[in-house]
Amino acid sequence: MKCKACGKAIQDRRTLEQNSLLHALLTEVASSREWAGARRDVTVWKRLLTAAWMRAEGLHPTLLPSLDGSGIDVIYEPTSRMTKAQVSSLVDYIYAWMADDVD
Repeated sequence: MKCKACGKAIQDRRTLEQNSLLHALLTEVASSREWAGARRDVTVWKRLLTAAWMRAEGLHPTLLPSLDGSGIDVIYEPTSRMTKAQVSSLVDYIYAWMADDVD
């Protein structure tokens, strides 16, 4: 598929099945794991695991000072904009992380 505006190739975005699997895994992690001494919700786990996967892939997320000056925010591409191959790799990363993080 090509971009109508610029003619560049556009890779296929993630599928609904991939999205469902990703969120099932994130729900499993959120319901069974703690991070930094507390249970975290699916959104937090999604951010943590996506940022970790990006670093593993050499796609370092951007760290910026927060707008209110009270910390640092992590900025990365949303999973909704990821390609099928990227989401597949992220899912594989989460499976591997879950296997390595067994108590």
